[in-house]
Amino acid sequence: MSKDYKELKDELRSELDNILTYWSTFGIDDQYGGFVGQRDFYNQLVPKASKGIILNTRILWSFSAASNYLKSKKHESICNRAYTYLKTYFKDKGHKGVFWEVDHNGNPLNTRKQVYAQAFAIYALSEYYLFSQKEEAKDWAVSLFENLETYARDRHNLGYYEAFYEDWTPIPDMRLSDKDMNAAKTMNTHLHVLEAYTSLLKVYDHQKLRDALRELIVLFQFKFLNKSNHYDLFFDKEWSLLSTTISFGHDIETAWLVIEAAKALNDESLVQQTQETAIKVIDTFLLEALDHDGAVMNERDTASNHLDTDRHWWPQVEALIGLKYGHSLTQNPDYIEKSIGIWEFTKQFLIDKAHGEWHFRVDSEGRPYKEEDKVSMWKAPYHTTRACILMSQ
Repeated sequence: MSKDYKELKDELRSELDNILTYWSTFGIDDQYGGFVGQRDFYNQLVPKASKGIILNTRILWSFSAASNYLKSKKHESICNRAYTYLKTYFKDKGHKGVFWEVDHNGNPLNTRKQVYAQAFAIYALSEYYLFSQKEEAKDWAVSLFENLETYARDRHNLGYYEAFYEDWTPIPDMRLSDKDMNAAKTMNTHLHVLEAYTSLLKVYDHQKLRDALRELIVLFQFKFLNKSNHYDLFFDKEWSLLSTTISFGHDIETAWLVIEAAKALNDESLVQQTQETAIKVIDTFLLEALDHDGAVMNERDTASNHLDTDRHWWPQVEALIGLKYGHSLTQNPDYIEKSIGIWEFTKQFLIDKAHGEWHFRVDSEGRPYKEEDKVSMWKAPYHTTRACILMSQ
């Protein structure tokens, strides 16, 4: 291991403490309970902001995972706070599953059942169970899995539908966010169902779960992966491709998450297949995703060839993890060199030394977008915490 790469790993271990300190200090909502819904670019609290399920499940996962990694109960109160808030305000006690959004008082605002959100609840609850050993947390995770298998899984065409009304009936607008295409099936949602099922399998080894996870791996190998070594993003019910966009961050994140899913099944043949795929995806990523300054760009449209050169915070750290996996498989020193370049860019331009936390994104010149928040529905400590943990090992 080079001296520079060892420094990268040591610095990420230190950054884990910085991230946990930020969210412990500025994330707690002492007035209304749980966690604040929004802080702006300058880290100023946005009063009475609504609270999203993605932010709250990611907080629960991040502090639980960090506690498990550190073998510490320092953040036990935050883990318990996150779990209690989810159970009290986001859990749909009538139709099961979790709501998408509540107001600052915890009253439901958006009761739709986004499969992406159910997956993150499973992911967070599985990790929290490993920390707390609370059987009710594991039982809730299992019940959410059963919900997805009952209502969301497409037994005929395979995969999972994107979203439903509160009572799990079909909904015409299935978009995860305003930026997304209204598609019946998406790579992003399937990725996080795969991630959630991989995590759940650690605490609930059941054949039904194994079969579902195996099907997801096969979908990533043969439906999402295209001939250009990218993962296609948006599909209709019958798997006709609807989009022409490449998401560089999702490519590199998927490469290593699918390997972990195969490992969880303890299937050597599947592990080998996913590792071979990962190397192809990672090598393509290095050719296409990195800009001249070493940073990871956002996406490219293959139809128009338009390149979005903004540097979002999360693809940088997913690249560090993916390249670490690639290096472990090939010993290719280029993976290490590129990782160091990504981290140097991140330290200089994405970590906000003035206001704390990380910028959501910066432009090609490293200038931050000041309309982006430090805390929001989509700005949470999950990607960064996970990278710090996995890179420090």
